[in-house]
Amino acid sequence: MIKAIFFDFDGVIVESAHIKTDAFREIFSKWPEYCEEAVKYHIINAGISRFVKFRYLYEELLKQPYTEDIEKEMGEEFSRIVFEQVMKAPLVDGTVEFFEDKDNVCQSFVVSATPQEELEQVVDHKKLNNYFKELFGSPSLKPESINTILNKYSFEKDETVFVGDGESDLVAANEVGVKFILRKTQENGYLKKNVSYEINDLTELKDLLLKI
Repeated sequence: MIKAIFFDFDGVIVESAHIKTDAFREIFSKWPEYCEEAVKYHIINAGISRFVKFRYLYEELLKQPYTEDIEKEMGEEFSRIVFEQVMKAPLVDGTVEFFEDKDNVCQSFVVSATPQEELEQVVDHKKLNNYFKELFGSPSLKPESINTILNKYSFEKDETVFVGDGESDLVAANEVGVKFILRKTQENGYLKKNVSYEINDLTELKDLLLKI
């Protein structure tokens, strides 16, 4: 029986994954020769902290030093582009129905790469707080957050699942040893061959959990 669910946030709870893809495209459009490569890197590494991606793209793609000032500037620019759009983005279909279902006895947690303060603001704005036992954002890494939850609440790994939409979500689930459910999007079709469970949106989650 599944007792706990770990949810990624962007693209799983809120239809906001494309917003962050567009933000990477806008930021790196100032280097047009590298723009699409940067966007591709972001998509493949969806679910990893934006600051980890900024460092990699600056040092490996642009071959430029990545300083604290650059990190601060890029972080502020990224937040400026995405924050209001994420606030306005709709919930993934089935989100409210899943969490309001009285038959749902699972404890739910958010495990996201969004900065903790920003994550808390968005969840509060969308009035989702009551749906989640705890929220875990960056700088904590996803495997670290999942292990924290397992230990704190004494869940067995086979009593939990991680619902994500990015390769880093799948990697985190495999690293810890918990089951993974892929929320399918237009950007993650390449992951289907690597997963055992998948859903189009949260309207399908309840029935799938009964089968796992």
